[in-house]
Amino acid sequence: MANVSVYNMEGKEVGTMELNDAVFGVEVNEHLVHLAVVNQLANKRQGTQKAKTRAEVSGGGKKPWRQKGTGHARQGSTRAPQWTGGGIVFAPTPRDYSFKMNKKEKRLAIKSALTSRVQENKLIVLDELKFNEIKTKNMKAVLDALNVQKALVVLNDDQNVVLSARNIADVKTAFTNTINVFDILKYNTVVLTKAAVEAIEEVYA
Repeated sequence: MANVSVYNMEGKEVGTMELNDAVFGVEVNEHLVHLAVVNQLANKRQGTQKAKTRAEVSGGGKKPWRQKGTGHARQGSTRAPQWTGGGIVFAPTPRDYSFKMNKKEKRLAIKSALTSRVQENKLIVLDELKFNEIKTKNMKAVLDALNVQKALVVLNDDQNVVLSARNIADVKTAFTNTINVFDILKYNTVVLTKAAVEAIEEVYA
């Protein structure tokens, strides 16, 4: 089992914690990690893009000139694709880009992403993270003490921390039941509380 240092809110080491290898020490499956990221980005797409085909563009009901004798190529409509203002040949239409991943694949992808963060020493564990009031300055002080800039902060449940962090650029908070591969990889450092680590191990081990 991997041992990691546990820090307090002042950035001082107050102990160590053993991480469960079933969650934080698996063999990293890069294919599933990539698939999970593509899946998440695809599922977020609105798919509302639309352009008109020649059948949908208004006008063009009359031949622009007669069939023969003009010296021009024959034309049937001013709304054909080769004309300015004409329809689009293979026009995009609204569609659903989402696709499904198996539950086991999703779980392994998240475990792989967490394991990669441990291997790269980009995972920090705090003994606790609690504020009595909503204050951005308090959250900034904690991150500065940990020497962390772009961070994903994973909590069990603390609304004061969430509201204190939401105005800091490059910092995102997430609860243990909302973590995803994209966010874990996007941010330079993953900061977890001890309670969050235990909750994740309970779900994914």
